[in-house]
Amino acid sequence: MTSDTELEVKPEETQEESVITKKDLFRSSLNLGSLGMEFSWTYYKQMNLAFCLMVAKMLRKIYRNDEEGYRAALERHLAFFNITVQFAPFVGGVAISMEERIAKGEIEPERVNDVKAALMGPLSGIGDSIFLAVIRVIAAAVGIALCEAGNPFGPIAFLLIYNIPGFWLRIWGVQKGYELGVGFLDQAANGGFMAKAMTAVSIVGIMVVGAMSVDMFWATIPIEIGVGEEMTTIQEILDGIMPGILGMAAFWIYYWLLSKKISPNWLIIWTMVLGVVGAFFGFLA
Repeated sequence: MTSDTELEVKPEETQEESVITKKDLFRSSLNLGSLGMEFSWTYYKQMNLAFCLMVAKMLRKIYRNDEEGYRAALERHLAFFNITVQFAPFVGGVAISMEERIAKGEIEPERVNDVKAALMGPLSGIGDSIFLAVIRVIAAAVGIALCEAGNPFGPIAFLLIYNIPGFWLRIWGVQKGYELGVGFLDQAANGGFMAKAMTAVSIVGIMVVGAMSVDMFWATIPIEIGVGEEMTTIQEILDGIMPGILGMAAFWIYYWLLSKKISPNWLIIWTMVLGVVGAFFGFLA
C-alpha cells in the first residue's frame, strides 16, 4: 500500500504502455493541488502553481527515467492557468494524456499548453454559470430557508448541495479528460473536427474575455460637464456611446502593454497608484 503522496511504479512497465492508473487520476482530482486552486492564486499566473502541484506526481511517474523531461514538463505547466475550479481536474486529465504522448515523442510539447489555453475560457464560462450562478444560489436559498425555520441543518445543506456536484465532477472529469486526451483527440484531429472545435471554443473564449472585461472593471469617470438640468457626467456620455466602453478600453491598453513586455507586477502597482490618485482628485470613482 502506498501513501497519498506516492505513486506505484511497476518495474515491468514500459514507456510504450500507459503508466497512469485510475487510482493515480482519482488521487490527483482530490489532492492538495486540485482542492487548493484558489489557495495559491496569484495575479501573475493565477492557478498555475496549484495545477502544477495537481499533476506533478503523475508527471514524475511518466518521466521516471528522464529527469530533464520531468523538469521541462513542470516548467510547461507553470504557464498561466485559470478556470472554474471544478473543471481543473478535467483539464489535468487531458494534459496528462498528452504528456504521455510527449514523452514518447508523438506530439510537440507546446501543444499541451495550446489545448489548456483553448479549454480555459469556454469551460470557465460554463462552469461559472452552473456553479456560481445556479447551484450556489439554489444551495444558499435552501440553506437560508432552513436556518430561518430554526433548522440547524441549514449550513450543512448548503455545503452538501454545492459541493456534491463539484466533487463528482472533479472525480469524473479527470477520468473523462484522460480518456478523451488519449483517444478522442486523435480521431478528432484526423477527422478535422479538432480544428473546428478549437475555432469554436476560441470564439467562445474571446466572448468570455469580453464579458469579463466589463463585468470585472470597477471604475467610472464622474467628472461633471454642463449646468443645471443639462448637467451630465463623462461616464454617462461614454455609456451612451457604448456601455462598458471604459472597461474595454482598459483591457486593450493592458493587452498592448503586455505585448510590449511590460511586467504584470508593474501594471498592478501602477493601477493601484492610478486608482488612489484618481479617487483623491475626483476624476475616477
